[in-house]
Amino acid sequence: MTNHVPHPNHDRGLEFDLSTMMSRRSLGMFFGAGGAAAALAACTPGGSGSTAGTTTPAATESAATTPAATASAPPSASPTLTRAIAECGAEIPEETAGPFPGDGSNGPNVLAASGVVRQDITASFGTGSATAEGVPLTFTLTLLDNANGCVPLAGAAVYAWHCDREGRYSLYDSGLSNENYLRGVQEADANGQVTFSSVFPGAYSGRWPHIHFEVFESMSNATAAGQVLAVSQIALTKAACDDVYATPGYEDSAANMRRTTLQSDNVFRNDGGVHQLATMTGSAATGYTAGLNVTL
Repeated sequence: MTNHVPHPNHDRGLEFDLSTMMSRRSLGMFFGAGGAAAALAACTPGGSGSTAGTTTPAATESAATTPAATASAPPSASPTLTRAIAECGAEIPEETAGPFPGDGSNGPNVLAASGVVRQDITASFGTGSATAEGVPLTFTLTLLDNANGCVPLAGAAVYAWHCDREGRYSLYDSGLSNENYLRGVQEADANGQVTFSSVFPGAYSGRWPHIHFEVFESMSNATAAGQVLAVSQIALTKAACDDVYATPGYEDSAANMRRTTLQSDNVFRNDGGVHQLATMTGSAATGYTAGLNVTL
Protein backbone atom coordinates (compact mmCIF):
# COMPACT_ATOMS: atom_id res chain seq x y z
CA MET A 1 0.00 0.00 0.00
CA THR A 2 1.37 3.41 -0.82
CA ASN A 3 1.56 5.96 1.94
CA HIS A 4 -1.03 8.69 1.52
CA VAL A 5 0.48 12.15 1.79
CA PRO A 6 -2.13 14.73 2.81
CA HIS A 7 -2.41 18.23 1.46
CA PRO A 8 0.58 20.26 2.75
CA ASN A 9 -1.82 22.76 4.35
CA HIS A 10 -3.94 20.09 6.02
CA ASP A 11 -5.35 21.11 9.41
CA ARG A 12 -2.70 23.73 10.10
CA GLY A 13 -4.99 25.33 12.62
CA LEU A 14 -7.64 27.95 13.19
CA GLU A 15 -5.41 30.92 12.39
CA PHE A 16 -4.47 29.45 9.01
CA ASP A 17 -8.10 28.79 8.12
CA LEU A 18 -9.10 32.33 9.02
CA SER A 19 -6.42 33.75 6.75
CA THR A 20 -7.14 31.55 3.74
CA MET A 21 -10.86 30.71 3.52
CA MET A 22 -12.46 33.18 1.12
CA SER A 23 -16.21 32.58 1.24
CA ARG A 24 -19.52 33.91 2.40
CA ARG A 25 -19.32 31.98 5.66
CA SER A 26 -15.70 31.28 6.58
CA LEU A 27 -15.67 33.79 9.43
CA GLY A 28 -19.14 32.80 10.55
CA MET A 29 -17.95 29.23 10.77
CA PHE A 30 -15.46 30.15 13.46
CA PHE A 31 -17.19 33.02 15.23
CA GLY A 32 -20.76 31.85 14.66
CA ALA A 33 -23.74 33.13 16.58
CA GLY A 34 -24.12 31.45 19.89
CA GLY A 35 -20.42 31.74 20.76
CA ALA A 36 -18.01 28.91 21.32
CA ALA A 37 -19.03 25.30 21.65
CA ALA A 38 -18.48 23.34 24.82
CA ALA A 39 -18.25 19.69 25.66
CA LEU A 40 -17.07 17.15 28.16
CA ALA A 41 -15.99 13.57 28.08
CA ALA A 42 -18.01 11.48 25.72
CA CYS A 43 -21.16 9.58 26.40
CA THR A 44 -21.35 5.93 25.46
CA PRO A 45 -24.07 5.64 22.79
CA GLY A 46 -24.46 1.90 23.18
CA GLY A 47 -23.02 -1.25 21.73
CA SER A 48 -21.32 -4.25 23.23
CA GLY A 49 -17.86 -5.67 23.45
CA SER A 50 -14.75 -4.74 25.38
CA THR A 51 -14.19 -1.17 26.51
CA ALA A 52 -11.30 0.68 24.88
CA GLY A 53 -9.72 3.98 25.82
CA THR A 54 -12.36 5.52 28.09
CA THR A 55 -11.59 9.02 29.33
CA THR A 56 -13.14 10.89 32.25
CA PRO A 57 -12.02 14.53 32.01
CA ALA A 58 -14.91 15.51 34.29
CA ALA A 59 -12.78 14.27 37.18
CA THR A 60 -10.36 17.12 36.53
CA GLU A 61 -13.02 19.82 36.70
CA SER A 62 -13.82 21.57 39.95
CA ALA A 63 -17.37 22.29 41.03
CA ALA A 64 -16.81 25.93 40.16
CA THR A 65 -16.11 25.09 36.52
CA THR A 66 -19.04 22.75 36.07
CA PRO A 67 -22.08 24.94 36.74
CA ALA A 68 -24.39 22.58 34.93
CA ALA A 69 -23.67 19.76 37.36
CA THR A 70 -26.81 20.74 39.26
CA ALA A 71 -29.01 20.49 36.17
CA SER A 72 -31.44 17.61 36.20
CA ALA A 73 -32.56 15.40 33.36
CA PRO A 74 -36.24 15.02 32.48
CA PRO A 75 -37.90 11.88 33.90
CA SER A 76 -37.97 10.23 30.48
CA ALA A 77 -34.26 10.77 29.79
CA SER A 78 -32.08 7.81 28.91
CA PRO A 79 -29.07 6.94 31.12
CA THR A 80 -26.79 8.39 28.43
CA LEU A 81 -28.62 11.71 28.39
CA THR A 82 -28.85 11.83 32.19
CA ARG A 83 -25.08 11.46 32.46
CA ALA A 84 -24.47 13.99 29.69
CA ILE A 85 -26.57 16.62 31.48
CA ALA A 86 -24.85 15.92 34.79
CA GLU A 87 -21.42 16.37 33.17
CA CYS A 88 -22.37 19.43 31.12
CA GLY A 89 -20.15 22.46 31.54
CA ALA A 90 -16.60 22.07 30.25
CA GLU A 91 -15.94 23.97 27.06
CA ILE A 92 -14.90 22.12 23.96
CA PRO A 93 -12.17 23.93 22.03
CA GLU A 94 -13.19 25.59 18.79
CA GLU A 95 -11.12 23.86 16.10
CA THR A 96 -10.19 24.14 12.47
CA ALA A 97 -12.48 22.63 9.86
CA GLY A 98 -9.34 21.81 7.88
CA PRO A 99 -8.90 22.27 4.14
CA PHE A 100 -11.41 19.55 3.16
CA PRO A 101 -14.75 20.57 4.74
CA GLY A 102 -16.88 20.24 1.62
CA ASP A 103 -19.27 22.85 3.05
CA GLY A 104 -18.83 25.49 0.37
CA SER A 105 -16.24 27.48 2.32
CA ASN A 106 -13.38 26.55 -0.02
CA GLY A 107 -14.90 24.86 -3.06
CA PRO A 108 -17.20 21.82 -3.04
CA ASN A 109 -20.49 22.15 -1.18
CA VAL A 110 -21.97 18.77 -0.31
CA LEU A 111 -24.50 20.42 2.02
CA ALA A 112 -26.51 21.62 -0.96
CA ALA A 113 -26.71 18.13 -2.49
CA SER A 114 -29.86 16.04 -2.32
CA GLY A 115 -29.15 12.98 -0.18
CA VAL A 116 -26.69 14.53 2.29
CA VAL A 117 -29.18 14.13 5.15
CA ARG A 118 -28.52 10.54 6.17
CA GLN A 119 -27.52 8.33 9.06
CA ASP A 120 -25.23 5.92 7.19
CA ILE A 121 -22.38 7.86 5.57
CA THR A 122 -20.31 4.89 4.43
CA ALA A 123 -21.18 5.14 0.72
CA SER A 124 -21.30 8.02 -1.73
CA PHE A 125 -24.71 9.26 -2.83
CA GLY A 126 -26.07 11.01 -5.92
CA THR A 127 -23.67 10.59 -8.81
CA GLY A 128 -21.00 8.99 -6.59
CA SER A 129 -20.62 5.23 -6.56
CA ALA A 130 -17.79 4.40 -4.16
CA THR A 131 -18.15 2.85 -0.70
CA ALA A 132 -15.55 3.36 2.00
CA GLU A 133 -14.05 0.14 3.38
CA GLY A 134 -12.94 -0.47 6.93
CA VAL A 135 -13.90 -1.49 10.45
CA PRO A 136 -17.46 -0.34 11.25
CA LEU A 137 -17.78 2.73 13.48
CA THR A 138 -20.95 4.27 14.89
CA PHE A 139 -20.55 7.64 16.59
CA THR A 140 -23.04 9.74 18.54
CA LEU A 141 -22.93 13.40 19.55
CA THR A 142 -25.15 14.65 22.38
CA LEU A 143 -25.90 18.37 21.98
CA LEU A 144 -26.76 20.38 25.10
CA ASP A 145 -27.94 23.98 25.46
CA ASN A 146 -25.81 25.51 28.20
CA ALA A 147 -27.71 28.82 28.20
CA ASN A 148 -30.89 27.02 29.19
CA GLY A 149 -29.69 24.69 31.91
CA CYS A 150 -28.07 22.11 29.64
CA VAL A 151 -31.32 20.84 28.19
CA PRO A 152 -31.04 18.70 25.03
CA LEU A 153 -30.63 20.85 21.93
CA ALA A 154 -33.37 19.14 19.93
CA GLY A 155 -33.74 20.25 16.32
CA ALA A 156 -30.15 21.37 15.86
CA ALA A 157 -28.19 19.77 13.02
CA VAL A 158 -24.71 18.30 12.73
CA TYR A 159 -22.60 17.92 9.61
CA ALA A 160 -19.88 15.29 10.14
CA TRP A 161 -17.05 14.19 7.87
CA HIS A 162 -13.74 12.34 8.07
CA CYS A 163 -11.07 10.65 5.98
CA ASP A 164 -11.25 7.07 4.74
CA ARG A 165 -9.10 4.09 5.70
CA GLU A 166 -6.32 5.34 3.43
CA GLY A 167 -6.38 8.86 4.91
CA ARG A 168 -8.12 10.37 1.86
CA TYR A 169 -11.00 12.84 1.79
CA SER A 170 -13.84 12.53 -0.68
CA LEU A 171 -14.45 15.54 -2.96
CA TYR A 172 -10.78 16.55 -2.70
CA ASP A 173 -8.24 13.76 -3.03
CA SER A 174 -7.06 12.45 -6.38
CA GLY A 175 -9.64 10.13 -7.90
CA LEU A 176 -12.30 11.11 -5.35
CA SER A 177 -13.50 14.47 -6.69
CA ASN A 178 -16.79 12.90 -7.78
CA GLU A 179 -17.26 10.90 -4.57
CA ASN A 180 -18.84 12.17 -1.34
CA TYR A 181 -18.63 9.25 1.06
CA LEU A 182 -17.99 9.75 4.78
CA ARG A 183 -20.01 12.98 4.81
CA GLY A 184 -23.52 13.51 6.11
CA VAL A 185 -25.99 15.61 8.07
CA GLN A 186 -28.33 14.56 10.89
CA GLU A 187 -30.97 16.43 12.90
CA ALA A 188 -30.79 16.12 16.69
CA ASP A 189 -33.64 14.13 18.20
CA ALA A 190 -35.58 14.92 21.39
CA ASN A 191 -32.51 13.85 23.40
CA GLY A 192 -30.29 16.25 21.45
CA GLN A 193 -28.50 13.32 19.84
CA VAL A 194 -27.28 12.60 16.33
CA THR A 195 -25.83 9.23 15.31
CA PHE A 196 -23.83 8.31 12.23
CA SER A 197 -22.84 4.89 10.89
CA SER A 198 -19.45 4.94 9.22
CA VAL A 199 -16.07 3.22 9.09
CA PHE A 200 -13.07 3.79 11.32
CA PRO A 201 -10.93 6.58 9.80
CA GLY A 202 -7.27 6.13 9.08
CA ALA A 203 -4.35 8.02 10.58
CA TYR A 204 -2.35 10.12 8.15
CA SER A 205 0.98 11.83 8.66
CA GLY A 206 0.92 14.63 11.21
CA ARG A 207 -2.60 14.11 12.59
CA TRP A 208 -4.15 12.10 15.40
CA PRO A 209 -7.17 10.07 14.18
CA HIS A 210 -10.21 12.33 14.28
CA ILE A 211 -13.69 13.19 12.98
CA HIS A 212 -14.71 16.72 12.00
CA PHE A 213 -18.11 18.19 12.77
CA GLU A 214 -20.05 21.44 12.47
CA VAL A 215 -23.17 22.29 14.46
CA PHE A 216 -26.00 24.34 12.94
CA GLU A 217 -29.06 25.88 14.57
CA SER A 218 -31.42 23.86 12.40
CA MET A 219 -31.58 21.38 9.55
CA SER A 220 -32.63 24.07 7.08
CA ASN A 221 -29.64 26.15 8.15
CA ALA A 222 -27.30 23.21 7.64
CA THR A 223 -28.54 22.26 4.17
CA ALA A 224 -28.35 25.90 3.11
CA ALA A 225 -24.70 26.00 4.26
CA GLY A 226 -25.61 28.77 6.66
CA GLN A 227 -23.84 30.13 9.69
CA VAL A 228 -22.14 27.55 11.87
CA LEU A 229 -22.72 27.64 15.63
CA ALA A 230 -19.66 25.54 16.44
CA VAL A 231 -16.91 23.63 14.66
CA SER A 232 -14.73 21.05 16.36
CA GLN A 233 -13.25 17.57 16.11
CA ILE A 234 -13.64 14.23 17.87
CA ALA A 235 -10.40 12.53 18.92
CA LEU A 236 -10.46 8.72 18.84
CA THR A 237 -8.81 6.74 21.63
CA LYS A 238 -5.37 5.19 21.27
CA ALA A 239 -6.54 1.78 22.44
CA ALA A 240 -9.24 1.63 19.77
CA CYS A 241 -6.90 2.94 17.07
CA ASP A 242 -4.17 0.44 17.92
CA ASP A 243 -6.72 -2.36 17.79
CA VAL A 244 -8.17 -1.32 14.43
CA TYR A 245 -4.85 -0.41 12.83
CA ALA A 246 -3.56 -3.95 13.42
CA THR A 247 -6.12 -5.20 10.85
CA PRO A 248 -5.60 -5.48 7.06
CA GLY A 249 -6.03 -2.25 5.13
CA TYR A 250 -4.80 0.01 7.94
CA GLU A 251 -1.06 -0.67 7.57
CA ASP A 252 -0.17 2.95 6.80
CA SER A 253 -2.25 4.13 9.73
CA ALA A 254 -0.36 1.85 12.10
CA ALA A 255 2.93 3.37 10.95
CA ASN A 256 1.61 6.94 11.24
CA MET A 257 0.26 6.31 14.75
CA ARG A 258 3.74 5.42 15.95
CA ARG A 259 4.90 8.93 15.00
CA THR A 260 1.98 10.90 16.49
CA THR A 261 0.64 11.63 19.96
CA LEU A 262 -2.25 13.72 21.22
CA GLN A 263 0.32 16.07 22.70
CA SER A 264 2.13 16.52 19.37
CA ASP A 265 -0.99 16.76 17.20
CA ASN A 266 -1.33 20.28 15.81
CA VAL A 267 -5.02 20.45 16.74
CA PHE A 268 -5.33 18.58 20.04
CA ARG A 269 -1.93 19.43 21.53
CA ASN A 270 -3.14 22.45 23.55
CA ASP A 271 -4.80 20.19 26.10
CA GLY A 272 -4.12 16.69 24.81
CA GLY A 273 -7.65 16.48 23.47
CA VAL A 274 -9.06 16.03 26.97
CA HIS A 275 -12.39 17.67 26.11
CA GLN A 276 -12.68 16.05 22.67
CA LEU A 277 -11.63 12.49 23.39
CA ALA A 278 -14.49 10.11 22.70
CA THR A 279 -15.65 7.32 24.94
CA MET A 280 -15.35 4.17 22.83
CA THR A 281 -16.48 0.58 23.15
CA GLY A 282 -16.17 -2.44 20.87
CA SER A 283 -13.45 -4.27 18.99
CA ALA A 284 -11.93 -4.42 15.55
CA ALA A 285 -13.69 -7.74 15.01
CA THR A 286 -17.19 -6.45 15.81
CA GLY A 287 -16.91 -2.73 15.17
CA TYR A 288 -16.72 0.28 17.49
CA THR A 289 -19.08 2.84 18.95
CA ALA A 290 -17.96 6.31 20.02
CA GLY A 291 -19.67 9.20 21.76
CA LEU A 292 -19.01 12.79 22.75
CA ASN A 293 -21.04 15.41 24.64
CA VAL A 294 -21.15 18.81 22.94
CA THR A 295 -22.47 21.75 24.95
CA LEU A 296 -23.40 24.92 23.08
